[in-house]
Amino acid sequence: MTNNNQNNDTKIIDATLSTGAAPAGGAKKSRSSGSRRYNKGAKASSKPKTAEEAAKKELTADNKPKAPNKGGKKQTPKNEKKQPATKADNKENKRNPNEKSGSRRPRGGSKSKKPALKIIPLGGLHEIGKNMTAYEYGDDIFIVDCGMAFPDADMLGVDIVIPDFTYLEKNVEKIRGVVITHGHEDHIGSIPYFLKKINVPIYGGRLALGLIEGKLKEHGLLGKAKLNPVTPGSIVKMGCMSVEFIHVNHSIPDAMAVAITTPVGVVVQTGDFKIDYTPIEGGMIDIARFAELGKKGVLCLLSDSTNAERPGFAESERNVGYAFENLFHQAGNKRIIIASFASNIHRIQQIIDNAARSGRKVAVSGRSMVNVVAKAIELGYLNVPKDIMIDIDNIGRYPKNKLVLVTTGSQGEPMSALSRMAAGDHRKVSVTSEDFIIISAHPIPGNEKHVTRVINDLMRLGAEVIYKSMYDVHVSGHACQAELKMMLSIVKPKFFIPVHGEYKHLKQHMSLAQELGIAPDHMLISDLGQVIELDGENMKVNGSVEAGHVFVDGYGVGDVGSIVLRDRKHLAQDGLIIVVVTIESESGTVVAGPDIVSRGFVYVRESEQLMEDARHLVRKALDDCQERNVREWSALKVVVKDQLSSFIYKKTKRDPMILPIIMEI
Repeated sequence: MTNNNQNNDTKIIDATLSTGAAPAGGAKKSRSSGSRRYNKGAKASSKPKTAEEAAKKELTADNKPKAPNKGGKKQTPKNEKKQPATKADNKENKRNPNEKSGSRRPRGGSKSKKPALKIIPLGGLHEIGKNMTAYEYGDDIFIVDCGMAFPDADMLGVDIVIPDFTYLEKNVEKIRGVVITHGHEDHIGSIPYFLKKINVPIYGGRLALGLIEGKLKEHGLLGKAKLNPVTPGSIVKMGCMSVEFIHVNHSIPDAMAVAITTPVGVVVQTGDFKIDYTPIEGGMIDIARFAELGKKGVLCLLSDSTNAERPGFAESERNVGYAFENLFHQAGNKRIIIASFASNIHRIQQIIDNAARSGRKVAVSGRSMVNVVAKAIELGYLNVPKDIMIDIDNIGRYPKNKLVLVTTGSQGEPMSALSRMAAGDHRKVSVTSEDFIIISAHPIPGNEKHVTRVINDLMRLGAEVIYKSMYDVHVSGHACQAELKMMLSIVKPKFFIPVHGEYKHLKQHMSLAQELGIAPDHMLISDLGQVIELDGENMKVNGSVEAGHVFVDGYGVGDVGSIVLRDRKHLAQDGLIIVVVTIESESGTVVAGPDIVSRGFVYVRESEQLMEDARHLVRKALDDCQERNVREWSALKVVVKDQLSSFIYKKTKRDPMILPIIMEI
């Protein structure tokens, strides 16, 4: 179980001692002597001892009481008579026991109002993925998470989707660093693209940083990155704000929430979490620390909403291990193939443990699975018995009843290892009736059809397939309703902002908070780019900044926009017709063509008459232009496009993209 006294060993890191924010290619020189990869040399402050003392010392520096008059007595003007104290005065002067000294408003004047804390969601709202939130106070900004999302079905040709960094690029001099809650793609996937634009320190758990290292190496950025490992209880100072890391349970090791101390109060962002009383690794979530923060007062809570519609508690990861144990016996002499999320280290550990008990070797397939498993073993997050892991190339040396293959493809991704096995395209694994396949994941909304297709294809090959609806081979890593209510109850926030989910998840989470007594005007469902302001007493939306989706297609980042996607959709739905014609420049006479090329519209050999009629139509349109002395290329193209489009629609009720190409000689 997690040591709930971990804050007594608090490590405080000052982000201002690390390299400051700089645009790519113009980074300032670091003042610390840490390594280029991990800034292991970042010094921990010995004073103050706890996070609260650090925050209090820093945040009350401007509120110190003034030195008393000589003799320590209050001076009264000579001509002013002392008035007897009234009951109202005595009530006013009676000090609130919870009020800090130096925080009371002086009688004779007004205290200057502090600026508001700005919380700016740049991703992770009304969507699953692309999580990114900016916190800004005065001249300081830091960011929590920097994730990616996979494209929707209508984002044709797009590889991944990342947040819009425009606002951060405009305020690069204010950015103190990036805080990572855990190592899932929807929280770290955009970091290489971010660091190409803004080079700032990154703080996160060792596993998250290890996975980030692999991404940065692929992009040629590893030598320039400033990666700083932190542990639960660590505190990173971000200018006038400080960030404390708190251990939580999730489906990946080193998951942490953050408690952000600001001049206007404490904000808690849970990250992805669940409450697991019997976790595989790392101990139970540090509920005591959340309760301690709640007792002292939390201004605002931003909490994971993914499972806000599911009642009860999320099941423990250990339940999957028990299911695996039964299924390994059920498999008998068949080869076992298990598909899971590559980042679910706890699941992979249980697979390895069961394989060792049943005398089987383990091989991994799929690029992401190979990379994650290798990094987890390197960092000590996977406990692998000697000689149990083998290379996928060597599986032919062992009988099938002595093998377990761990693979990607639990979501039916077309190019994943499991999908290629189902299609018979995998170069090293051929699925037969001697295979026992377990899909250890629940389909993400939108992926159900892909997963079903893969299951059907595997069954056609004779394999026995086990999936979620049949056995408990998957549990969620996100908190359900009872856990969300517990978090709200122990943190006791003044204001609440549900995050990490689609609109229906956010709405349901807000309903749960309302059941616990949080007033509707103290809650907010925000949108990407909205600037949420908190001044300690009120929460409001004050304008917005640039935010949204940036598409990554191959090496191109942001060069695919709505117009390009519209054209791709048009091509995918109706196909393309290219009209090629050559005209004499002086007279405008057609000397060659028109030739018509069709792609994705009709099969030309079966539609020769349609193509011939289209050629005659284009020739007649160009002859009419010649008679009217129309020579401008753009005008000729418009005439050809309009007349051919009308003709094709009348004949076929289709609207292909028409591309006229006119050459002059």
